[in-house]
Amino acid sequence: MTESSSLLRLQEVDLQLMRLRKTLSAMPQQEKLRAITLAKRKLAAQLKQIVGQRKDIETELADNQADHAKILAITAEVRERVSERVQSYRQIQDLESQLTSLAKRQEKLEFTQTDILQRLGQAQKAEANARALAQRLLDEEAAQTESYEHDSADLRAQVRVLEQEREGLVAQLSGDTLDTYDAACKRFGGLAVESLASNVPSTCRVKLQPAIYQRLVRGPQITECPYCHRMLVVEQRDFE
Repeated sequence: MTESSSLLRLQEVDLQLMRLRKTLSAMPQQEKLRAITLAKRKLAAQLKQIVGQRKDIETELADNQADHAKILAITAEVRERVSERVQSYRQIQDLESQLTSLAKRQEKLEFTQTDILQRLGQAQKAEANARALAQRLLDEEAAQTESYEHDSADLRAQVRVLEQEREGLVAQLSGDTLDTYDAACKRFGGLAVESLASNVPSTCRVKLQPAIYQRLVRGPQITECPYCHRMLVVEQRDFE
């Protein structure tokens, strides 16, 4: 196979691969998998925020409980001092005032703790719901992947065959030709190569002027279309 024939076949293979990959990408399972991926990413961000909030609340609760235990210890100490008979009346009044203040602080801590526990319960519930949803998304992802692999088996087999053929075709092209082809593919969306049908390029369909036509058919087999600037294959059969 000549380099020009390999180039034409390479484009045919690449166009077939583009169509197959587009078909694979448009399969309903792929649409659902993309939606699942987005949902997982969004849920992961939400779960991170929920876990952070839950940990903050747990820290707040631990601090509250530590303060509450401290107040109870101080209260017990003051009560013990009140019970001592050697205390003067004034000292007893001071101690009872301390007990009243400690009781208010204890009550406030207990009230705050109730609120903290309520918020902690809500955060734990939200975290549990998020983790359950994450598991459902994983299960659905696995089911859709299995369904896709089953339904797309024939198409993916065709892709593998074409990819193997493409490797062989690429090996038959010079580095310069391949570089030019890759650049033209990017520029023209895959329609990088055309051939002459009589004196009309197969893709742009602009009839060549006689002088240009004669110059092209006497030149190299792989050249450039003077009109659309795609790679143009001019084979011997085009002008015999």
